[in-house]
Amino acid sequence: MLRGVAAYDPAAWSDLFVGTAGAAAALAGLVFVAVSINITRILELRGVPERGLQTVLLLLGAVVVSVFGLVPQRPGTFGVELVVVGAALLVFLGVTARFALTGTRGHPAWVASRVVAVLPGSAGYLVGGISLVAGSGGGLAWVVGGIVGALVGAVLNAWVLLVEILR
Repeated sequence: MLRGVAAYDPAAWSDLFVGTAGAAAALAGLVFVAVSINITRILELRGVPERGLQTVLLLLGAVVVSVFGLVPQRPGTFGVELVVVGAALLVFLGVTARFALTGTRGHPAWVASRVVAVLPGSAGYLVGGISLVAGSGGGLAWVVGGIVGALVGAVLNAWVLLVEILR
Protein backbone atom coordinates (compact mmCIF):
# COMPACT_ATOMS: atom_id res chain seq x y z
CA MET A 1 0.00 0.00 0.00
CA LEU A 2 1.23 3.44 -0.92
CA ARG A 3 -1.11 5.61 1.14
CA GLY A 4 1.66 7.97 2.25
CA VAL A 5 2.80 8.66 -1.31
CA ALA A 6 1.56 11.90 -2.91
CA ALA A 7 -0.28 9.97 -5.64
CA TYR A 8 -2.72 8.81 -2.95
CA ASP A 9 -2.99 12.04 -0.96
CA PRO A 10 -5.69 14.40 -2.31
CA ALA A 11 -4.36 17.27 -0.16
CA ALA A 12 -1.12 17.21 -2.15
CA TRP A 13 -3.14 17.92 -5.29
CA SER A 14 -5.19 20.86 -4.01
CA ASP A 15 -3.56 23.40 -6.36
CA LEU A 16 -4.49 21.22 -9.33
CA PHE A 17 -8.08 20.94 -8.13
CA VAL A 18 -8.40 24.70 -7.57
CA GLY A 19 -7.05 25.40 -11.06
CA THR A 20 -9.13 22.82 -12.86
CA ALA A 21 -12.34 23.76 -11.07
CA GLY A 22 -11.95 27.33 -12.30
CA ALA A 23 -10.81 26.39 -15.79
CA ALA A 24 -13.58 23.86 -16.34
CA ALA A 25 -16.25 26.25 -15.04
CA ALA A 26 -15.00 29.00 -17.36
CA LEU A 27 -14.97 26.62 -20.33
CA ALA A 28 -18.50 25.51 -19.50
CA GLY A 29 -19.59 29.14 -19.71
CA LEU A 30 -17.94 29.44 -23.11
CA VAL A 31 -19.71 26.30 -24.31
CA PHE A 32 -23.04 27.83 -23.34
CA VAL A 33 -22.12 30.94 -25.35
CA ALA A 34 -21.11 28.81 -28.35
CA VAL A 35 -24.36 26.88 -28.17
CA SER A 36 -26.47 30.01 -27.81
CA ILE A 37 -24.76 31.64 -30.81
CA ASN A 38 -25.43 28.63 -33.05
CA ILE A 39 -28.55 27.19 -31.41
CA THR A 40 -30.64 27.16 -34.60
CA ARG A 41 -27.99 25.29 -36.59
CA ILE A 42 -27.19 22.96 -33.67
CA LEU A 43 -30.84 21.93 -33.38
CA GLU A 44 -31.02 21.24 -37.13
CA LEU A 45 -28.19 18.70 -37.13
CA ARG A 46 -28.67 15.14 -35.90
CA GLY A 47 -26.54 14.31 -32.88
CA VAL A 48 -25.14 17.79 -32.37
CA PRO A 49 -27.39 18.83 -29.44
CA GLU A 50 -26.31 15.66 -27.67
CA ARG A 51 -22.69 16.46 -28.43
CA GLY A 52 -23.24 19.81 -26.73
CA LEU A 53 -24.70 18.02 -23.70
CA GLN A 54 -21.71 15.67 -23.60
CA THR A 55 -19.39 18.67 -23.64
CA VAL A 56 -21.14 20.27 -20.68
CA LEU A 57 -21.16 16.94 -18.81
CA LEU A 58 -17.40 16.53 -19.32
CA LEU A 59 -16.76 19.99 -17.89
CA LEU A 60 -19.24 19.51 -15.05
CA GLY A 61 -17.48 16.25 -14.19
CA ALA A 62 -14.12 18.05 -13.99
CA VAL A 63 -15.63 20.71 -11.72
CA VAL A 64 -17.32 18.15 -9.44
CA VAL A 65 -14.19 16.00 -9.17
CA SER A 66 -12.11 19.09 -8.40
CA VAL A 67 -14.54 20.28 -5.72
CA PHE A 68 -14.58 16.83 -4.11
CA GLY A 69 -10.78 16.85 -4.26
CA LEU A 70 -10.72 20.06 -2.21
CA VAL A 71 -12.89 18.67 0.58
CA PRO A 72 -10.81 17.56 3.58
CA GLN A 73 -11.53 13.83 3.73
CA ARG A 74 -9.89 10.44 3.75
CA PRO A 75 -8.42 9.23 0.45
CA GLY A 76 -10.76 6.24 0.44
CA THR A 77 -13.79 8.49 0.70
CA PHE A 78 -12.55 10.59 -2.19
CA GLY A 79 -11.93 7.36 -4.11
CA VAL A 80 -15.55 6.31 -3.66
CA GLU A 81 -16.71 9.74 -4.85
CA LEU A 82 -14.49 9.40 -7.92
CA VAL A 83 -15.97 5.99 -8.69
CA VAL A 84 -19.50 7.41 -8.43
CA VAL A 85 -18.71 10.44 -10.62
CA GLY A 86 -16.82 8.35 -13.18
CA ALA A 87 -19.57 5.72 -13.37
CA ALA A 88 -22.32 8.35 -13.62
CA LEU A 89 -20.47 10.14 -16.41
CA LEU A 90 -19.93 6.89 -18.30
CA VAL A 91 -23.65 6.11 -18.03
CA PHE A 92 -24.79 9.59 -19.11
CA LEU A 93 -22.24 9.77 -21.92
CA GLY A 94 -23.21 6.27 -23.02
CA VAL A 95 -26.91 7.15 -23.13
CA THR A 96 -26.26 10.33 -25.13
CA ALA A 97 -23.75 8.55 -27.40
CA ARG A 98 -26.56 6.74 -29.16
CA PHE A 99 -27.86 10.06 -30.39
CA ALA A 100 -24.51 11.87 -30.68
CA LEU A 101 -23.21 9.16 -33.02
CA THR A 102 -26.17 9.47 -35.42
CA GLY A 103 -24.45 12.38 -37.14
CA THR A 104 -21.42 10.24 -38.02
CA ARG A 105 -23.37 8.20 -40.61
CA GLY A 106 -21.36 5.18 -39.43
CA HIS A 107 -18.05 6.60 -40.69
CA PRO A 108 -15.44 4.78 -38.54
CA ALA A 109 -13.10 7.78 -38.13
CA TRP A 110 -15.98 10.05 -37.09
CA VAL A 111 -17.26 7.48 -34.60
CA ALA A 112 -13.75 7.03 -33.18
CA SER A 113 -13.22 10.79 -32.87
CA ARG A 114 -16.44 11.20 -30.91
CA VAL A 115 -15.61 8.32 -28.57
CA VAL A 116 -12.03 9.53 -28.05
CA ALA A 117 -13.35 13.02 -27.27
CA VAL A 118 -15.48 11.84 -24.34
CA LEU A 119 -14.16 8.54 -22.97
CA PRO A 120 -10.91 9.72 -21.30
CA GLY A 121 -12.80 12.47 -19.46
CA SER A 122 -14.85 9.95 -17.54
CA ALA A 123 -12.97 6.66 -17.40
CA GLY A 124 -9.97 8.30 -15.72
CA TYR A 125 -12.08 9.21 -12.69
CA LEU A 126 -13.43 5.69 -12.36
CA VAL A 127 -10.01 4.04 -12.62
CA GLY A 128 -8.46 6.66 -10.34
CA GLY A 129 -11.15 6.13 -7.73
CA ILE A 130 -10.68 2.38 -7.76
CA SER A 131 -6.91 2.86 -7.52
CA LEU A 132 -7.28 5.31 -4.63
CA VAL A 133 -9.53 2.92 -2.69
CA ALA A 134 -7.14 0.02 -3.39
CA GLY A 135 -4.07 2.09 -2.46
CA SER A 136 -2.18 0.97 -5.56
CA GLY A 137 -2.20 1.32 -9.31
CA GLY A 138 -1.42 4.99 -9.85
CA GLY A 139 -3.95 6.77 -7.66
CA LEU A 140 -4.63 10.35 -8.56
CA ALA A 141 -2.47 10.20 -11.69
CA TRP A 142 -5.53 8.62 -13.35
CA VAL A 143 -7.64 11.56 -12.20
CA VAL A 144 -5.22 13.97 -13.86
CA GLY A 145 -5.69 11.97 -17.06
CA GLY A 146 -9.45 12.24 -16.63
CA ILE A 147 -9.31 15.99 -16.06
CA VAL A 148 -7.00 16.56 -19.04
CA GLY A 149 -9.16 14.25 -21.16
CA ALA A 150 -12.28 16.16 -20.16
CA LEU A 151 -10.74 19.54 -20.94
CA VAL A 152 -9.30 18.44 -24.29
CA GLY A 153 -12.50 16.62 -25.30
CA ALA A 154 -14.64 19.57 -24.29
CA VAL A 155 -12.50 22.04 -26.24
CA LEU A 156 -12.62 19.83 -29.34
CA ASN A 157 -16.40 19.54 -29.07
CA ALA A 158 -16.75 23.26 -28.39
CA TRP A 159 -14.83 23.98 -31.59
CA VAL A 160 -17.32 21.86 -33.50
CA LEU A 161 -20.25 23.62 -31.82
CA LEU A 162 -18.86 27.07 -32.57
CA VAL A 163 -17.13 26.73 -35.94
CA GLU A 164 -17.38 23.41 -37.72
CA ILE A 165 -21.17 23.20 -37.85
CA LEU A 166 -21.26 26.41 -39.89
CA ARG A 167 -19.10 24.96 -42.69
